[in-house]
Amino acid sequence: MQIFPHRTTPEIDVEELARLVESGSVRILDVREDWEYRRGRVPGAVSLPLGRLTAQAAGLPRDKPYAVVCEHGNRSLAATDYLLSQGFEGAASVRGGTTAWARTQRPLEKD
Repeated sequence: MQIFPHRTTPEIDVEELARLVESGSVRILDVREDWEYRRGRVPGAVSLPLGRLTAQAAGLPRDKPYAVVCEHGNRSLAATDYLLSQGFEGAASVRGGTTAWARTQRPLEKD
């Protein structure tokens, strides 16, 4: 995967993510590894680890923008840059990732 500069990567915080989830206007893409995803994720998130993103992004629905989440917000920046380069309009990285979501006492789905 080519890494793009993060200076202009759109970001949202977990408060904004909660509002977007509530309104149903966003899809959540979790780019952590499968084992990380299973131990706790933002409700409704779909797993697509960063290492598989370039091979599988073309199959993602494009009906809504993506909020991209990882553990702390670093991998999601790279994934968001990639999605934007592939024409996924409105994609944004979630600042602080799943850790920030959990820190606000919001629920996590677990396997």
